[in-house]
Parts: sequence; structure tokens; C-alpha cells
Amino acid sequence: MYLTGADIVIECLKEQGVDTVFGYPGGAILNVYDALYQHSDEIKHILTSHEQGAAHAADGYARATGKVGVCFATSGPGATNLVTGIATAYMDSIPIVAITCNVGVSLLGKDSFQEVDITGITMPITKHNYIVKDVSTLADTIRKAFQIARSGRPGPVLIDIPKDVTGTKTEYTKEEILPYVPDGTNIQEQEIERAVAMIEEAERPYVFVGGGAVLSGASEELREFVDKADAPVTDSLMGKGAFPGTDERYTGMLGMHGTKTSNFGVSECDLLIVFGARFSDRVTGNTQKFAKDAKILQFDVDPAEMNKNVIITAGVTGDIRESLKKVNQKLSQQSHPEWMERIREYGQQYPMKFHPDTLSGPFIVEEIYRQTKGDALIVTEVGQHQMWAAQFYRYSRPRTFLTSGGLGTMGYGLGASLGAKMGCPDKTVVNIAGDGCFRMNMNEIATAARYQIPVIEVVINNHVLGMVRQWQNLFYGQRYSATVLNDGVDFVKLAKAMGAEGIRATTQEEFREAFARALKSDQPVLIDCQIDCDDKVWPMVAPGAAISEAFDEEDL
Repeated sequence: MYLTGADIVIECLKEQGVDTVFGYPGGAILNVYDALYQHSDEIKHILTSHEQGAAHAADGYARATGKVGVCFATSGPGATNLVTGIATAYMDSIPIVAITCNVGVSLLGKDSFQEVDITGITMPITKHNYIVKDVSTLADTIRKAFQIARSGRPGPVLIDIPKDVTGTKTEYTKEEILPYVPDGTNIQEQEIERAVAMIEEAERPYVFVGGGAVLSGASEELREFVDKADAPVTDSLMGKGAFPGTDERYTGMLGMHGTKTSNFGVSECDLLIVFGARFSDRVTGNTQKFAKDAKILQFDVDPAEMNKNVIITAGVTGDIRESLKKVNQKLSQQSHPEWMERIREYGQQYPMKFHPDTLSGPFIVEEIYRQTKGDALIVTEVGQHQMWAAQFYRYSRPRTFLTSGGLGTMGYGLGASLGAKMGCPDKTVVNIAGDGCFRMNMNEIATAARYQIPVIEVVINNHVLGMVRQWQNLFYGQRYSATVLNDGVDFVKLAKAMGAEGIRATTQEEFREAFARALKSDQPVLIDCQIDCDDKVWPMVAPGAAISEAFDEEDL
């Protein structure tokens, strides 16, 4: 077939099985949108309110489905508005392909109208990026981009296409794209054998699960391993759901706002077994004191993560699911009754709790869990509400907790929830937000209303930047500089003005009724939940302290 570059873009997306694209048109990308118009019955386009929302939506689609998310933007400010969303995906290893269009080849480098070097800008925050100046290379470039995005350690790839390339014709031949299958042949047998030996020698093992276990689809193999190893399990923010939060071996999240059980247990273990986690500073606290009496065994697909933040004893490089299959074949059944009993006692001594009678973040999250029966896709913004969502909703399956872990992007959740709902239309999708985060990208409520995407937006509204205020309260002498948001913005009226339903809740019973109503609605619903401005996330580890020094309200 003899096709224009724009037509080739659409045909290549169809090759990859893309069914939804999120974006915002403009002059430079007009040819692509014109080609997309001819295929609107095959590829659905969601016009977001802002390009950042499109990038987050592609990210949310990818996290929820396991497929590559796709977003479009035009040149100049359209392309730069994608940057935060691309960086968010990069930090959390999420496979998206961002397609931008630029000024014509002859105008590049001349400060032309709406010209920007988007490949230069995004080089540090993509796995790879391309500018395609020859239409004959376009199809192969798009295929490579998808392959790179989904293979190995996933991540975002950007393709920039000058406008004249989208209008030029060349020969196109359709290719059948085979499903990506992780390769386990590169896993070193001696690394597996050493790992098994370390596990069998351990008397106090602890399993730490990160986002890599979710991305590799290793949940079944992980459960089998944990039963064989007879070990307690903790996770990072990104690892939620890879191991069931309802399992008796699960002890809650690790790190700055992790449970005391997990923080104390990891500090006392003699072997920390790590699957797909990068030892973020929010997890380790003071790295010199982190699991200081333990050997550390790390499984990761990316060798660059070995000994990067924490010095390990041994590592296994390769796809985590494939590595676990090999370990499970060799590992004999272990038994650590005294160690498991000690961890159970910690759990009984330090339960997660909150004030029972007031409307609070933890109550809201637990009520969402109760009414959804633990079967919703939970998306969050970033801050106190994010930590409460991680602490009090029990995630039993992977890809059900979508959050910006690495970059900590305020404004991520609403766009991501739209992408998640488009990718998983049969699932209840709830975005848990703070009022500060909601202000960042609240215009995407209009997108939800335009397409009648029935997401539930729960705004935990304390009229402050809650997490920053918590630090100001504890470590900055209660000097609340630029963190008070107590103005006249009415989120309920705002939601209604954008075409969604808006409900306000000030008590526990009002929230119960509001959320039950939202679950039955076939349109987007915003619930404005009024909570106290000084509610805090507990436990907490002070900056620079060891995780074994976790404290809570009673300690103060």
C-alpha cells in the first residue's frame, strides 16, 4: 500500500492492537488527526482538557491493563505539556508511547512558530526517543518504539514526526506483531543456586515486594514462593497487590509511612529478599541503618538497580516471573514458626488504627474498601490521601492500585483514572485525591463528563496542603508557610458546572450515603469530603532516621 505518514501512524497503531488514544490536536499533528478520523470505529480518541491529562491517562491505561498506553500532542507547548506525564511514567517504569508532531523538516532549528526540540527535552525521561525525518523509516520506528516500551524494564518512548513527513507518501506493508514474551534464558543458573542457598540458610527471612513484581506479572509465582519460604511479606507503594494484602503473611507497607510491624521486622530479619524494588529513600530511611543485620538478596530485571542505593549481598538479574519459576523449582519447603510468631505479635501490638467517630482519610478509604468489596481500581494523587489509600485499602490483585510513586506527581490521579476506566470499563474506578492535588488538573472532570466516563472522584478536603503541613507541624515549628488553601472554591458547584454530579460529605454517614449513590451512578461523581486540617498520616519515620525509629501519635 502507498500511504501518507499520517496513515502509517494509524495503521501501525492498529498493528499493535491499540484501541484507545488520549490526546489534544493542533496544527502540526493535524494530518494524523485527519487520518484518525477515518478509523474512529477502530481507535477511540479521548480529547482531554490538557495534554498533561492525556499523558496521565495513557499511563493509567497502561498500569490498569498491562498494555502500552498511547498519547498524542502537537508541537511546541502541546509537546512540552506531556513532559510531566512522561517523567511520571519513566520513574515508575510504565510503558507508554507519546507521539508528537513538529514543524516541517526544513523549519527545524530555526525557532519556527511552535517549534521545540522535544526529543532533546525528553531524552533524560524516556527509555528512547526518535525524530523521524524520512517517511520510509516511520513504520519501523513506531514498531521499535512499542517493542522498547514494553520489553525488559518497561518505560515511555517518544516519537516526534515533522508535519511534512506525516503528509508524504511511501510504501507500507502490514506486519503481524507477536505478543511480547519475557526471555528467561539470560538468567544465570549460578545466581539462582546462590539465591536458593541463601534462602535455605536463613532463619529470619523477610520478603519485600516492589513494582517490578507487578510489571512482570509474577503474582502467582510470588505466592508460591512465599509459602515455600515461610516468610512475612511487606511491599512498597508500587508493589501493592502483587502479594495479596488480605493474606495472613502480609504485614503492610515498608518505609516512611509503613507499618511498625514491617519496619521493625525488616530491621530484625537476617535475610531480606527483594523482588523488583529499587530501595527508594522513602522506603529505606537512613540507608546506613537499613536492615543492617541482614543479608540482602535482590531480584531485578535491571542490573543498574543492583548496589545503586543499598549494597546487596547477592542478586539475580532477569525477569522476576521467570526468576521465581526457577527458584520455586529448586527451593525446598522452609519453616520458621518462631520468626512468624514474632511478626504476628508485632502485628497485634501495633495495629493500624484511627479515630473512630469522625470523618477522616482512613475512615473514607476503609469505607470505599467495604462498599467495593475490595474489587475496585484505586487511583490516587500524591500526599496524605495517597498514604491512607496505601495503608487502609487491602489490595488482593496486581494492577488495582495506580499511583505516582517515583515522581510524586500532584495532578496525576484524575487523568490516570480516566485511562484506567477506558482500559477496564467493567471495573469500578475511584480516584482518591486531596484538595491541593485536585486543583492541579481538576479540568479533567470536564473530560469525564464529556464522554460520560463514570469515575468516582473522592476529594479528601482539609483545606491545606496536608502532607507539607504535616512536616511543617512536626519539623518546622508549626510555621505554615504557603500551605493553607482555605478559600472560597466550592468543589461541588465546580463539578456540577463541568457536567458531573457533586456531593458534599461532612460526617461518616454522609460519606456512606454519598459513595453508595456514586457506585450506582452512570456518570462521573465528585464527593467533597471535609476533614480536619491537622489529621496526620501515622506511623512516620523522620527524615534521616532509621525505619526502626518509626513513631506515631501515641509516641508523641
